[in-house]
Amino acid sequence: MNQTSIIAAGMTFMAGAAFADLPVLSVYTYDSFTSDWGPGPAIEAAFEQTCECDLQFVGAGDGAALLARIRLEGQRSDADVVLGLDTNLTAAAVDTGLFVPHGLETPGLTLPIAWDDEVFLPFDWGYFAFVHNADMENVPRSFVELAESDARIIIQDPRSSTPGLGLLMWIEAAYGQGAPAIWEGLADNIVTVTPGWSEAYGLFLEGEADMVLSYTTSPAYHLIAEEDASKAAAPFTEGHYLQVEVAGILGSSDQPDLAQDFLRFMLTPDFQQVIPTTNWMYPAALPAEMLPSGFETLIEPDTALLLSPQDAARLRDEALAAWQSALSR
Repeated sequence: MNQTSIIAAGMTFMAGAAFADLPVLSVYTYDSFTSDWGPGPAIEAAFEQTCECDLQFVGAGDGAALLARIRLEGQRSDADVVLGLDTNLTAAAVDTGLFVPHGLETPGLTLPIAWDDEVFLPFDWGYFAFVHNADMENVPRSFVELAESDARIIIQDPRSSTPGLGLLMWIEAAYGQGAPAIWEGLADNIVTVTPGWSEAYGLFLEGEADMVLSYTTSPAYHLIAEEDASKAAAPFTEGHYLQVEVAGILGSSDQPDLAQDFLRFMLTPDFQQVIPTTNWMYPAALPAEMLPSGFETLIEPDTALLLSPQDAARLRDEALAAWQSALSR
Protein backbone atom coordinates (compact mmCIF):
# COMPACT_ATOMS: atom_id res chain seq x y z
CA MET A 1 0.00 0.00 0.00
CA ASN A 2 1.48 3.38 -0.99
CA GLN A 3 1.48 6.48 1.21
CA THR A 4 -1.60 7.97 -0.46
CA SER A 5 -3.56 4.78 0.11
CA ILE A 6 -2.49 4.67 3.76
CA ILE A 7 -3.64 8.28 4.30
CA ALA A 8 -6.97 7.60 2.54
CA ALA A 9 -7.54 4.49 4.60
CA GLY A 10 -6.79 6.41 7.79
CA MET A 11 -9.24 9.16 6.89
CA THR A 12 -11.94 6.62 6.09
CA PHE A 13 -11.36 4.91 9.43
CA MET A 14 -11.55 8.20 11.34
CA ALA A 15 -14.73 9.21 9.53
CA GLY A 16 -16.27 5.85 10.34
CA ALA A 17 -15.21 6.13 13.98
CA ALA A 18 -16.67 9.63 14.24
CA PHE A 19 -19.96 8.43 12.73
CA ALA A 20 -20.04 5.51 15.15
CA ASP A 21 -19.80 7.98 18.06
CA LEU A 22 -22.98 9.79 17.00
CA PRO A 23 -26.10 9.09 19.07
CA VAL A 24 -28.57 6.84 17.27
CA LEU A 25 -32.26 7.70 17.07
CA SER A 26 -34.34 4.68 16.10
CA VAL A 27 -37.77 5.39 14.60
CA TYR A 28 -40.16 2.50 13.97
CA THR A 29 -42.49 3.19 11.06
CA TYR A 30 -44.41 1.44 8.29
CA ASP A 31 -42.62 -0.08 5.32
CA SER A 32 -43.74 2.37 2.63
CA PHE A 33 -42.39 5.28 4.70
CA THR A 34 -38.88 3.81 4.59
CA SER A 35 -38.94 2.85 0.91
CA ASP A 36 -36.75 4.60 -1.66
CA TRP A 37 -39.81 6.41 -3.00
CA GLY A 38 -41.20 7.19 0.44
CA PRO A 39 -40.45 10.21 2.67
CA GLY A 40 -37.91 8.40 4.88
CA PRO A 41 -34.68 9.01 2.92
CA ALA A 42 -35.26 12.74 2.44
CA ILE A 43 -36.36 13.25 6.04
CA GLU A 44 -33.40 11.27 7.35
CA ALA A 45 -30.97 13.46 5.42
CA ALA A 46 -32.68 16.69 6.49
CA PHE A 47 -32.83 15.80 10.18
CA GLU A 48 -29.26 14.55 10.32
CA GLN A 49 -28.11 17.96 9.09
CA THR A 50 -29.53 19.49 12.27
CA CYS A 51 -29.14 16.84 14.96
CA GLU A 52 -25.55 15.56 14.87
CA CYS A 53 -27.02 12.09 15.16
CA ASP A 54 -27.65 8.93 13.20
CA LEU A 55 -31.37 8.70 12.39
CA GLN A 56 -32.40 5.14 11.60
CA PHE A 57 -35.85 4.31 10.26
CA VAL A 58 -36.94 0.72 10.91
CA GLY A 59 -39.78 -0.69 8.80
CA ALA A 60 -42.22 -2.75 10.84
CA GLY A 61 -44.91 -3.86 8.42
CA ASP A 62 -47.97 -1.69 7.96
CA GLY A 63 -49.30 0.84 10.44
CA ALA A 64 -51.33 -1.40 12.73
CA ALA A 65 -48.46 -3.91 12.90
CA LEU A 66 -46.37 -1.21 14.60
CA LEU A 67 -48.46 -1.36 17.74
CA ALA A 68 -48.31 -5.15 17.84
CA ARG A 69 -44.51 -5.05 17.62
CA ILE A 70 -44.22 -2.41 20.35
CA ARG A 71 -46.50 -4.43 22.62
CA LEU A 72 -44.37 -7.52 22.02
CA GLU A 73 -41.07 -5.76 22.69
CA GLY A 74 -42.33 -3.71 25.62
CA GLN A 75 -39.65 -1.97 27.65
CA ARG A 76 -36.99 -3.90 25.71
CA SER A 77 -37.76 -2.12 22.45
CA ASP A 78 -34.90 -0.48 20.59
CA ALA A 79 -37.27 2.18 19.28
CA ASP A 80 -37.14 5.74 20.52
CA VAL A 81 -40.03 7.03 18.40
CA VAL A 82 -42.99 5.26 16.77
CA LEU A 83 -44.26 7.01 13.64
CA GLY A 84 -47.29 5.76 11.73
CA LEU A 85 -50.06 4.97 14.19
CA ASP A 86 -53.33 6.82 13.70
CA THR A 87 -56.21 7.97 15.88
CA ASN A 88 -57.92 4.59 15.60
CA LEU A 89 -54.95 3.14 17.52
CA THR A 90 -53.81 5.90 19.86
CA ALA A 91 -56.10 4.97 22.76
CA ALA A 92 -54.83 1.38 22.65
CA ALA A 93 -51.25 2.69 22.39
CA VAL A 94 -51.69 4.87 25.48
CA ASP A 95 -53.14 1.89 27.36
CA THR A 96 -49.86 0.01 26.91
CA GLY A 97 -48.18 2.50 29.24
CA LEU A 98 -45.16 2.54 26.93
CA PHE A 99 -45.55 6.08 25.57
CA VAL A 100 -44.77 9.36 27.33
CA PRO A 101 -46.07 12.91 26.75
CA HIS A 102 -44.29 14.79 23.98
CA GLY A 103 -44.13 18.05 25.94
CA LEU A 104 -44.37 20.25 22.84
CA GLU A 105 -46.60 23.11 21.77
CA THR A 106 -48.48 22.63 18.49
CA PRO A 107 -48.95 26.00 16.78
CA GLY A 108 -49.46 26.06 13.06
CA LEU A 109 -51.29 22.77 12.62
CA THR A 110 -53.43 22.67 9.47
CA LEU A 111 -55.56 19.65 10.31
CA PRO A 112 -59.30 19.80 9.60
CA ILE A 113 -59.88 19.03 13.30
CA ALA A 114 -58.65 20.49 16.59
CA TRP A 115 -55.71 18.70 18.20
CA ASP A 116 -55.05 18.40 21.94
CA ASP A 117 -53.32 15.04 22.40
CA GLU A 118 -50.49 15.31 24.94
CA VAL A 119 -48.88 12.00 23.91
CA PHE A 120 -49.07 11.95 20.10
CA LEU A 121 -48.34 14.57 17.47
CA PRO A 122 -49.77 14.45 13.91
CA PHE A 123 -47.54 14.50 10.85
CA ASP A 124 -50.07 14.02 8.04
CA TRP A 125 -53.72 13.29 7.30
CA GLY A 126 -56.03 12.14 4.53
CA TYR A 127 -59.38 10.59 3.68
CA PHE A 128 -59.87 6.93 2.89
CA ALA A 129 -61.42 6.22 -0.50
CA PHE A 130 -61.79 3.53 -3.12
CA VAL A 131 -59.52 4.28 -6.06
CA HIS A 132 -60.41 3.11 -9.57
CA ASN A 133 -59.46 3.64 -13.19
CA ALA A 134 -60.94 6.92 -14.39
CA ASP A 135 -62.59 5.20 -17.36
CA MET A 136 -64.47 2.73 -15.14
CA GLU A 137 -68.20 2.69 -15.93
CA ASN A 138 -70.97 2.77 -13.31
CA VAL A 139 -68.63 3.71 -10.46
CA PRO A 140 -70.31 2.96 -7.10
CA ARG A 141 -70.99 6.11 -5.08
CA SER A 142 -71.78 4.52 -1.73
CA PHE A 143 -71.18 1.32 0.22
CA VAL A 144 -74.69 0.18 -0.66
CA GLU A 145 -74.06 0.70 -4.37
CA LEU A 146 -70.68 -1.01 -4.06
CA ALA A 147 -72.27 -4.05 -2.39
CA GLU A 148 -74.94 -4.22 -5.10
CA SER A 149 -72.39 -3.92 -7.91
CA ASP A 150 -70.12 -6.45 -9.60
CA ALA A 151 -67.04 -4.35 -8.81
CA ARG A 152 -64.06 -6.38 -7.61
CA ILE A 153 -62.27 -4.73 -4.70
CA ILE A 154 -59.08 -5.26 -2.71
CA ILE A 155 -58.91 -4.21 0.92
CA GLN A 156 -56.35 -4.52 3.72
CA ASP A 157 -56.44 -6.60 6.89
CA PRO A 158 -57.60 -4.44 9.83
CA ARG A 159 -55.47 -6.49 12.22
CA SER A 160 -52.23 -5.39 10.56
CA SER A 161 -53.07 -2.34 8.44
CA THR A 162 -54.26 1.13 9.42
CA PRO A 163 -56.22 1.53 6.13
CA GLY A 164 -57.85 -1.83 6.84
CA LEU A 165 -58.81 -0.71 10.33
CA GLY A 166 -59.87 2.63 8.90
CA LEU A 167 -62.35 0.87 6.62
CA LEU A 168 -63.88 -0.88 9.64
CA MET A 169 -64.27 2.47 11.40
CA TRP A 170 -65.56 4.14 8.23
CA ILE A 171 -68.41 1.66 7.98
CA GLU A 172 -69.03 1.81 11.74
CA ALA A 173 -69.20 5.61 11.68
CA ALA A 174 -71.51 5.63 8.66
CA TYR A 175 -73.85 2.76 9.56
CA GLY A 176 -73.53 1.93 13.26
CA GLN A 177 -75.65 -1.13 14.01
CA GLY A 178 -76.14 -1.62 10.27
CA ALA A 179 -72.43 -2.23 9.70
CA PRO A 180 -72.64 -6.06 9.75
CA ALA A 181 -75.20 -5.96 6.93
CA ILE A 182 -72.89 -3.77 4.85
CA TRP A 183 -70.05 -6.27 5.33
CA GLU A 184 -72.30 -9.14 4.32
CA GLY A 185 -73.13 -7.26 1.14
CA LEU A 186 -69.49 -6.48 0.40
CA ALA A 187 -68.15 -9.99 1.02
CA ASP A 188 -68.60 -11.22 -2.55
CA ASN A 189 -66.96 -8.08 -3.96
CA ILE A 190 -63.70 -8.68 -2.13
CA VAL A 191 -61.05 -10.32 -4.30
CA THR A 192 -58.44 -10.56 -1.56
CA VAL A 193 -57.37 -9.06 1.74
CA THR A 194 -53.71 -8.05 1.96
CA PRO A 195 -51.54 -7.49 5.06
CA GLY A 196 -50.81 -3.89 4.08
CA TRP A 197 -51.50 -1.02 1.72
CA SER A 198 -48.50 -1.55 -0.60
CA GLU A 199 -49.51 -5.10 -1.52
CA ALA A 200 -53.12 -4.08 -2.13
CA TYR A 201 -52.31 -1.10 -4.32
CA GLY A 202 -49.75 -3.10 -6.28
CA LEU A 203 -52.33 -5.77 -7.09
CA PHE A 204 -54.80 -3.11 -8.20
CA LEU A 205 -52.22 -1.58 -10.55
CA GLU A 206 -51.62 -5.05 -11.97
CA GLY A 207 -55.31 -5.26 -12.90
CA GLU A 208 -56.35 -7.75 -10.22
CA ALA A 209 -59.35 -5.64 -9.13
CA ASP A 210 -61.56 -2.77 -10.22
CA MET A 211 -61.10 -0.74 -7.04
CA VAL A 212 -58.74 -0.68 -4.09
CA LEU A 213 -59.02 0.81 -0.62
CA SER A 214 -56.63 3.74 -0.55
CA TYR A 215 -56.92 7.53 -0.19
CA THR A 216 -58.48 10.48 -1.98
CA THR A 217 -54.89 11.68 -2.49
CA SER A 218 -53.69 8.55 -4.32
CA PRO A 219 -54.59 9.88 -7.80
CA ALA A 220 -52.23 12.80 -7.13
CA TYR A 221 -49.30 10.39 -7.25
CA HIS A 222 -50.16 9.23 -10.74
CA LEU A 223 -50.91 12.77 -11.91
CA ILE A 224 -47.79 14.44 -10.48
CA ALA A 225 -45.17 11.69 -10.51
CA GLU A 226 -46.27 9.90 -13.68
CA GLU A 227 -48.21 12.61 -15.54
CA ASP A 228 -51.01 10.06 -15.67
CA ALA A 229 -54.61 11.15 -15.08
CA SER A 230 -56.01 7.63 -15.39
CA LYS A 231 -56.85 7.10 -11.68
CA ALA A 232 -59.66 8.60 -9.62
CA ALA A 233 -61.17 8.29 -6.16
CA ALA A 234 -64.90 7.57 -5.86
CA PRO A 235 -66.82 10.11 -3.76
CA PHE A 236 -69.17 8.28 -1.38
CA THR A 237 -72.46 9.82 -0.29
CA GLU A 238 -71.99 8.55 3.28
CA GLY A 239 -68.88 10.71 3.56
CA HIS A 240 -65.24 9.66 3.95
CA TYR A 241 -63.36 8.63 7.06
CA LEU A 242 -60.51 10.87 8.15
CA GLN A 243 -57.13 9.40 9.03
CA VAL A 244 -54.63 11.39 11.08
CA GLU A 245 -51.21 9.74 11.31
CA VAL A 246 -49.13 10.42 14.40
CA ALA A 247 -45.80 9.89 16.12
CA GLY A 248 -45.00 9.34 19.79
CA ILE A 249 -42.02 8.85 22.10
CA LEU A 250 -41.42 5.63 24.01
CA GLY A 251 -40.67 5.94 27.71
CA SER A 252 -37.90 3.36 27.35
CA SER A 253 -35.97 5.56 24.90
CA ASP A 254 -32.33 6.18 25.80
CA GLN A 255 -32.45 9.36 23.67
CA PRO A 256 -35.50 11.23 25.04
CA ASP A 257 -34.20 14.71 24.19
CA LEU A 258 -33.28 13.67 20.66
CA ALA A 259 -36.67 12.00 20.28
CA GLN A 260 -38.38 15.23 21.30
CA ASP A 261 -36.19 17.14 18.85
CA PHE A 262 -37.37 14.80 16.10
CA LEU A 263 -41.03 15.41 16.91
CA ARG A 264 -40.37 19.15 16.94
CA PHE A 265 -38.63 18.83 13.55
CA MET A 266 -41.58 16.80 12.28
CA LEU A 267 -43.77 19.93 12.29
CA THR A 268 -41.28 22.12 10.43
CA PRO A 269 -41.38 22.84 6.68
CA ASP A 270 -38.25 20.71 6.12
CA PHE A 271 -40.31 17.65 7.10
CA GLN A 272 -43.78 18.75 6.08
CA GLN A 273 -42.88 19.74 2.51
CA VAL A 274 -41.64 16.21 1.86
CA ILE A 275 -44.98 14.59 2.70
CA PRO A 276 -47.29 15.53 -0.22
CA THR A 277 -45.14 14.04 -3.00
CA THR A 278 -43.64 11.07 -1.13
CA ASN A 279 -46.28 9.89 1.33
CA TRP A 280 -49.04 11.33 -0.87
CA MET A 281 -51.03 12.66 2.06
CA TYR A 282 -51.90 16.12 3.32
CA PRO A 283 -49.19 17.53 5.62
CA ALA A 284 -50.31 18.32 9.18
CA ALA A 285 -48.57 21.69 9.46
CA LEU A 286 -48.40 23.24 6.01
CA PRO A 287 -50.84 25.79 4.55
CA ALA A 288 -52.99 24.61 1.65
CA GLU A 289 -51.43 27.18 -0.69
CA MET A 290 -48.09 25.38 -0.30
CA LEU A 291 -49.44 22.07 -1.64
CA PRO A 292 -48.02 21.06 -5.03
CA SER A 293 -49.96 21.62 -8.22
CA GLY A 294 -52.28 18.69 -8.82
CA PHE A 295 -53.71 18.46 -5.30
CA GLU A 296 -56.41 20.94 -6.29
CA THR A 297 -57.85 18.27 -8.62
CA LEU A 298 -58.61 15.85 -5.79
CA ILE A 299 -62.14 15.18 -4.56
CA GLU A 300 -63.11 16.89 -1.31
CA PRO A 301 -65.60 14.91 0.80
CA ASP A 302 -68.85 16.67 1.65
CA THR A 303 -68.89 14.84 4.98
CA ALA A 304 -65.86 13.99 7.11
CA LEU A 305 -66.33 10.99 9.41
CA LEU A 306 -64.14 10.38 12.45
CA LEU A 307 -64.60 8.41 15.66
CA SER A 308 -62.81 9.54 18.77
CA PRO A 309 -59.79 7.41 19.77
CA GLN A 310 -61.81 6.08 22.70
CA ASP A 311 -64.83 5.14 20.56
CA ALA A 312 -62.57 3.52 17.96
CA ALA A 313 -60.94 1.38 20.67
CA ARG A 314 -64.34 0.49 22.14
CA LEU A 315 -65.86 -0.54 18.81
CA ARG A 316 -62.83 -2.30 17.33
CA ASP A 317 -63.46 -5.86 18.55
CA GLU A 318 -67.14 -5.83 17.63
CA ALA A 319 -66.40 -4.38 14.19
CA LEU A 320 -63.62 -6.91 13.62
CA ALA A 321 -65.96 -9.77 14.57
CA ALA A 322 -68.56 -8.54 12.05
CA TRP A 323 -65.88 -8.31 9.36
CA GLN A 324 -64.56 -11.80 10.07
CA SER A 325 -68.06 -13.30 10.16
CA ALA A 326 -69.03 -11.79 6.81
CA LEU A 327 -65.82 -12.86 5.06
CA SER A 328 -65.95 -16.41 6.43
CA ARG A 329 -69.29 -17.24 4.84
